[in-house]
Amino acid sequence: MNALSKIVFSLLLFAAPLTTVANPSPLSAPSSLEYDESDDHIPNMIEDLDPFDPNVEETLREYDRIYEEETGISPFIGEDPGKTAKCKRNTCGVWVQIVRSTQRLHLYEQGRLIATWKVSTGKRGYTTPRFDRHPNGRIYDRYTSRKYPGGDYKGLGNMPYAVFIQGGFAVHGTPRSNWSKLGKPASHGCIRLHPDNAYQLNRLIRRYGVSDSWFTVQ
Repeated sequence: MNALSKIVFSLLLFAAPLTTVANPSPLSAPSSLEYDESDDHIPNMIEDLDPFDPNVEETLREYDRIYEEETGISPFIGEDPGKTAKCKRNTCGVWVQIVRSTQRLHLYEQGRLIATWKVSTGKRGYTTPRFDRHPNGRIYDRYTSRKYPGGDYKGLGNMPYAVFIQGGFAVHGTPRSNWSKLGKPASHGCIRLHPDNAYQLNRLIRRYGVSDSWFTVQ
């Protein structure tokens, strides 16, 4: 697929309200999103994070500090002071519905389904809790630390387009080694996505903001 075709495909994905997308291969995504196999060799701080850890906020604050220090980007979405959206589920600009029984994420924009993707929620012993709320505002892009050797510091490596729902529970991209597990419970509590899908979700949440986005895990 040439570069123009890739761009057209990306535009059609968001333009068609009833489009269903199931874990596209990296080749079907825009070239800027193509998966780098070296990512599997970068420590993934989200994969190693235990969202059930009672001290998880302390760990996340350290990640926040390093992320902002090295990128100059806040790890939190800044809301427009004039924005007073009051919404819930499909009345929000973005509604992310995650169904544990089917291991699917249904993505709605302005009340219309635009994509359905395979996910991996928590495996036995790490069941992802139910949620029905706005995201908490913490959001990371894909990022590799330059400050520490090998891009590693206390497990900090790439930030795979994570969007946090509450505490340490996030929806995030996952390395190639986990792609075959998508559609089955396999995580330690977070919700795993193909990284191309995680990118698209991340950008929608950034566009609409916390107050106009909603996550349901059921």
